[in-house]
Formats: sequence, C-alpha cells, structure tokens
Amino acid sequence: MMKRREFITFIGGSAAAWPLAARAQQGDRRRIAMLSGLAASDPEAQARITAFQHGLRELGWIVGRNLQIDFRWGTGDAAEMRTLARELVGLKPELIVGMTTPAVAALVQETKTIIIDPVGRGFVPNMARPGGNVTGILNFEFSMGGKWLETLKQVAPEVRRVALLFNPEKAPYAPSFARVIESSAGSFAVDPITAPAQDAAELERAIVDIATKPGGGLIVLPDVFTVGHRDLIIALAARYRVPAVYPLRAFAVSGGLLSDSGDTTDILRRTAFYVGRILKGAKAGDLPVQAPTKFELVINLKTAKAIGLEVPPTLLARADEVIE
Repeated sequence: MMKRREFITFIGGSAAAWPLAARAQQGDRRRIAMLSGLAASDPEAQARITAFQHGLRELGWIVGRNLQIDFRWGTGDAAEMRTLARELVGLKPELIVGMTTPAVAALVQETKTIIIDPVGRGFVPNMARPGGNVTGILNFEFSMGGKWLETLKQVAPEVRRVALLFNPEKAPYAPSFARVIESSAGSFAVDPITAPAQDAAELERAIVDIATKPGGGLIVLPDVFTVGHRDLIIALAARYRVPAVYPLRAFAVSGGLLSDSGDTTDILRRTAFYVGRILKGAKAGDLPVQAPTKFELVINLKTAKAIGLEVPPTLLARADEVIE
C-alpha cells in the first residue's frame, strides 16, 4: 500500500512522486508517467503531449536521453481510469502526469486520501498552499461561464435560450459553471437550460431540443466526453443551425463556430515547469495551484456564414485567430 507522502498529483497536469530509493534504481534516466482521459489517437491529446515535451526539453529533460515517460490512454470512464492509474503506480515512476479531471481523480483516489476542495474539483483544500500531495495548473476557471455567455450573445444577439451541454459523469464540476452562467443570464435576457448527455443519442436530442424554437444557442462545457465527441457536436450544431461556443480551440479548428478558452499549449508547458521543479526535489504541497494566464478566442468565419451569422467587427478585433 502506498503512503500519502509518496504521491504528488497535479490538477490539469498531475503527478505522483516516489521515494529516493526508487529514483536511484533508474540511474541517469529519470522515469515519469502520464495518464490521459483522452484517446491516444485524438489530435488534441497529441497537441498537448507535444507542448508538454517541448516544455520539458526547454528545461533540459529529453525523452530517450535523460527521461523516460510511460503513457496510458483512456476514455474518461471512472473504472477504466482507476485501472490505468493502478498500472502506472505499479511501474514505480518518480511522478505521474495526468491530463483531464478523470485522470487526476483516478490518481488522487489511489492515494487513499480524503479529498476536499472549495473550488469544486475536489482535489485541494487551498489554492495558494495545497499541502499534501496535490497541486498543478487548472485548465479552466468557472468564471469562464459568464464570458462564454457574453461571447455567444455578441455573435448571436437573437439567442434567448442556451443549452449547457456536458456529461454529468465526466464533468462533476458542471454545476459550478452552470451557477456562474445562471447568475449572468438575466443581464443578457437568456434562459439557461442544463443539457446533460451521456451518449450520442442524448447529444442529438439535446441539440434538437434547443433548435426546435427560435433563439436557441449552445454552450459546450469542457469534459472528456464533449471533447471526444466534438465532431458529432459540431456537425449537429451545423445541421440544426445552432450558434455555439466551445471550450477549446480544437472545436473551432474542426468547424465549430468559435472557441474561447485557456491556451492549452501554455498550460502544458507550465505543467512541465512544475514537473521539472519536482524532479529537482520540490514538494507538490508547497507549489500553489495556478489558474490559466493565457486565453485564446478563435472564430470560424466559414461556419458563421453557413449558419447565417455576421460576426461583429468588435469581436473579430478581439480574436486571436480567425479561420476563413
């Protein structure tokens, strides 16, 4: 049974640190691992890995030379993620990096510790000084919910009802986003509607329901289910001409109307920096949990035209990338 002090776990990235005796057995090549809630074939997952490894190289940690990384890829299913987390723990790496909330949750559960967290993810008691074995970089802040609603109204002023699309199993934090959106809804004359979906059929029903009356819009919340089903969600939104705001650049690049999110490349590079500090002996509990600092708005003008929307110049001027 592992002891609590033998683990360090990141949010956004994540990690488990092993005793010095285990490190010595690795010789000059340090060994870490990564658990992902996204499939290995997902371009979004690979883009994150590339950014992470680039960040490590900048710090002098090069895979195949002085670093080894063991990967496990899942779908976000809780039981599956626990199995994969246990496998990685059994390999005895110095630390484990976890991408996505299901991955981090599985790693934290392996420590057999009590999990409390006022920010809603259930991993740390204090952002500034997390203590124990959990720290890292957050992918999102819940305040983004209000920004998504504002952006949606800017691009589609006629929207009066907004469906909040998410998978309740994969996004236990969804109510925190929903509360922020609901508190802002009155200012934008919008009625927010939660739209939980656990499979493709429920996804289509949710989008059809919001499209049946004029003034329907969509906010897709970030979770491994919506990311993994982004092509289907984008296709359905286009078919039913529903304006939608997405939580990652990958959605807009794949044909979604627009995305407004933290810069995942920057987040994974910052995660690499924390990994480097831990490899040099820093304690996770002493490293503050960090929020996103770089954001990117991506607008797909081709999609806007296809569903009959004209993007206002003020929004275009704010965009970091415009796809034509």
